[in-house]
Amino acid sequence: QVQLVESGGGLVQAGGSLRLSCAISGRTFSTYPMGWFRQAPGKEREFVAAINWNGGSTYYADSVKGRFTISRDNAKNTVTVYLQMISLKPEDTAVYYCNAAATTDYLRLGSSLAFASWGQGTQVTVSS
Repeated sequence: QVQLVESGGGLVQAGGSLRLSCAISGRTFSTYPMGWFRQAPGKEREFVAAINWNGGSTYYADSVKGRFTISRDNAKNTVTVYLQMISLKPEDTAVYYCNAAATTDYLRLGSSLAFASWGQGTQVTVSS
C-alpha cells in the first residue's frame, strides 16, 4: 500500500524558516518527478515547486523563487522530498501538499498527477 505523508509545518513569524518533508513509501517513485503544492483558505490549490527524478532540475512558482528550495532523497523503498522555506511571508500561509507525476510539466500544470487523492498536507502559518 502506497503511503504519502507530509510533515514539518508549523507557526512562524514573517522572515522565519521551515523545512517540509514528504515521504512516499510502498512503491518506488524514485524515477518520478515530485512536486509541492499549496492551498490557502478560500483559494485554489497552486503549484509551488517541482524536481526531476534525480534532483538535477528544479522549477519554482514566481512567488517563491529565491526563497524556497526543493530537494529529494531517493532511498530504496522510500522517496523523501523536502521543501526548505526561508524569508517566509504571511501570504505563504497555506496547507502544503506533495504529489508526483510522469513529467515536471505535469506538475507545473497540476495535471495527470500520480495521486488523485491528496495526502493530509501540512499546515504552514506565517504571522506578520
